Amino acid sequence: MDEQLVLAVDLGTSGCKTALVSRSGTVLAWAYRPVTLHLLDGAGAEQVPEDWWQALLATAHEVLDKAGVSASRVAAVCCSTQGEGTIPVDREGIPLMNAITWMDMRGAASLRKQVRGWVNVAGYDPLKLARWLRLCGGAPALSGKDPAAHMLFIRDMYPQVYHNTYKFLNVLDYLNFRLTGRFVATHDSIQTSWVTDNRDVDRIRYNDKLLQASGIEADKFPELVPCTEVIGVLRADVANALGLRRGTAVVAGAIDNSAAAIGAGTLADGDAHLYLGTSSWIGAHVPQKKTDISAMIAAIPCAVPSKYLMMAMQTSAGNNLSFLKEKILYHQDELLNEEQLPDVYKIFDRIAAKVPAGSQGLLYAPWLYGERCPVEDRSLRGGLFNLSLDHTRETVIRAILEGVALNTRWMVDPVQRFLGRKLDCLTAVGGGATSNVWCQIFADVLGLPIRQLAEPMQANAIGAAYIAFVGLRQLDFATAAAQTRYRATYQPNHVHRNLYNDSFGAFTELHRRLAPLYQRLNHQGL
Repeated sequence: MDEQLVLAVDLGTSGCKTALVSRSGTVLAWAYRPVTLHLLDGAGAEQVPEDWWQALLATAHEVLDKAGVSASRVAAVCCSTQGEGTIPVDREGIPLMNAITWMDMRGAASLRKQVRGWVNVAGYDPLKLARWLRLCGGAPALSGKDPAAHMLFIRDMYPQVYHNTYKFLNVLDYLNFRLTGRFVATHDSIQTSWVTDNRDVDRIRYNDKLLQASGIEADKFPELVPCTEVIGVLRADVANALGLRRGTAVVAGAIDNSAAAIGAGTLADGDAHLYLGTSSWIGAHVPQKKTDISAMIAAIPCAVPSKYLMMAMQTSAGNNLSFLKEKILYHQDELLNEEQLPDVYKIFDRIAAKVPAGSQGLLYAPWLYGERCPVEDRSLRGGLFNLSLDHTRETVIRAILEGVALNTRWMVDPVQRFLGRKLDCLTAVGGGATSNVWCQIFADVLGLPIRQLAEPMQANAIGAAYIAFVGLRQLDFATAAAQTRYRATYQPNHVHRNLYNDSFGAFTELHRRLAPLYQRLNHQGL
């Protein structure tokens, strides 16, 4: 009998990647479609849910055609998606407005009103903060990037939309509805709504006091399910559209950080992965709930039973390169015919490899849209520092790669304190991890070996597939982790160590000195 397969969907901020994956983690076919991000005045960032769906259908068709396998071999569909998005839908599941994405900060003012009291600690009513930390393991981000703030923004600024909302769905929840017709949220997709009691990670549930504190009516939240639950079968119209058999299972799946941790093979406690996509993070499974609110690091529910996932989130990583490509180097007319362009990111790699480490003293701050860890500050912005006539376009490209790595190094100390151990390696995943040059830069800047997956861009899809096979009881997570394949390991170049130590010292001093100025300059836009 032919081996069964999973149609695994990885919907990120930049686009939708879909793969056909076997139980051994082999990707038989893979396809990608970009999705437009709409940046709005006042720190808004939206996407059109129908764009996600059309990208899913197009990529699914392509991989099924490429692989040429019988539909009977596709046992399940399972999604991994960007997290912290918010889509208000009516009773038919139809979106009532564009999706508010994880980058959107327009709800910050509404959130601050909701979380404050007569006396405040770090911007929160101390009793509310204590409850969030005790039950959830964290608290709503004052930056406004959580669904907790998005929903309040809709309530306050779009009251008719709020009135007509049947359920608020995260991105994963919306795709699952389109696939099955069922309104559900997974244990990890609901996390940053900050309304669940997470003390028993295998029995996540809504808490009445947290629901009341949210300012959102309780019946607007969906049913909760574990990531590995089979939530139904493909709707007949979807099965017909994709050419899959009716009765194909749909497994709940996970948001991107949970799926990446599984696809990276980092299952053991404290074994960390570094995700390099539009945003970036360091994640590691841990055995218990814990929070470091000063560094904005928390252990949150994930896809692996009886485990939490430590998350340290960096807001901007690969989007610094896409900003350079789309808003500096190429005109919009050229991007409309992007298939005629060379592979710009590979060109960036070749250019950066020719520039000496340290970028000739040029520093880059990668804070294009504020920052979350190790400081939560929505006023921070990106910039080049120490630019001179001696520098070139090539130097700037290298400085951007180094700037993201320096910001990641800023997170490493609080991550190690959180884990109670030194990191001995990081497994790099995501689109940015396909760059050999960037992996070496990270190894040099962090002073850590960087282990590169065999197919870094497919880690989330592979993670989603493993979640599906576990849900179908055809695999366990330990076996899945043992199947992980690597392309290379990059060792730190100690000749560069002192140079990057100096760069890091200047980088953190730059933040310390400029943070008050950023807050003053950007206060009106916040």
